[in-house]
Amino acid sequence: MRVLDFTAVMAGPFATRMLADLGADVLKVESLEGDQVRARPPMRDGRSAYFGHLNAGKRSIALNLKAPEAIAIIRELVAEYDILVENFRPGVMQRFGLDYESVAAINPRLIYCSISGYGQTGPKAQNPAYAPVIHAASGFDIVNMRYQDGADRPATGGIFVADVLGGTYAFAAIQTALYQREKTGEGQMIDVSMMEAMVGMLVFETQEAQFPGGNKRPLYTPLKTTDGFVMVAPTSPRNFEQLCDATGHPEWRDDPRFRTNADRNANWPALLGLAEVWTLQHSAAEAERILAEHGVPCAQYRDVPAVLEDPQLQSRAAFKRIEDGSGSFLVTNPPFRMSGARVEVRNLVAGLGEHGADVLRDELRMDAERVATLKATGTLK
Repeated sequence: MRVLDFTAVMAGPFATRMLADLGADVLKVESLEGDQVRARPPMRDGRSAYFGHLNAGKRSIALNLKAPEAIAIIRELVAEYDILVENFRPGVMQRFGLDYESVAAINPRLIYCSISGYGQTGPKAQNPAYAPVIHAASGFDIVNMRYQDGADRPATGGIFVADVLGGTYAFAAIQTALYQREKTGEGQMIDVSMMEAMVGMLVFETQEAQFPGGNKRPLYTPLKTTDGFVMVAPTSPRNFEQLCDATGHPEWRDDPRFRTNADRNANWPALLGLAEVWTLQHSAAEAERILAEHGVPCAQYRDVPAVLEDPQLQSRAAFKRIEDGSGSFLVTNPPFRMSGARVEVRNLVAGLGEHGADVLRDELRMDAERVATLKATGTLK
């Protein structure tokens, strides 16, 4: 599969990197200035590991898309590619003459995926939106604030859930469209809304908003230990019994507050409070070990450096070391394995426009003189 990747920042690059991880030939189409993430830290000798993580395995061509010759080049490439992914604001690709209707006329088999904050239609379609904006607009931040005791404002954020979720939905929709194309021979347009992706994650909250007034939902709170915190989630009747055994409190089984699942849900804070009396007598690692040995769902809270060294993740090859010219660094592999396919990040982090001349020569059969002219006129980097 060959992919024209017009994406930048995170949601789109996240989707197209997974396509590259599965073996697709992804050609990242950048402006002459390049994807802005190329300049974001952590930087080493002028190269961004953040960019490398999101764009490993892709080739790069840098074009001035305001130049008619650049658009002509893209239209030639479209005829030979299977997938086009873009995450501009709605209308930008149309101004370039590269909207779905225009390119589908060139290649009816093309799968065309657009990722945007609010989708391609509707009253907010033209609004600029990055992940933190979508977190606020979707209800996610307010829901999360209400789950925090005593919070008087939404939490400050730095993890871009909407980008990852939107990119994941785009990746999945592209697979479905490819399967449909195998049956029909026709491509199609995919319109991914990050807003709708976030709202779709709020399953309980969507229903509670329509049918309020029920019992308060049990919340999972960190339990303090002698040196940190542990998460304990005794959600099933069996988990509760295992918790009683692990903590040495069999009498909890006969406590009227905890006899049934409904009783435990109604008295959830009390149950966790008693569990915390026990965890306060242990280190986080010790508490996790004892609870896990008894079958209680649990985990100690860890920071990312500890996660990078996690034996479980290492055994699964969840990280792979790649090079970008400024040294090596670890990036995540896709979180799934396939018995009949190679699924892993490819060790290539392209410099801006690194493959442009090769693409024009090898794929469009341009001679060296024309390629040199395109560079001289500022159409190609």
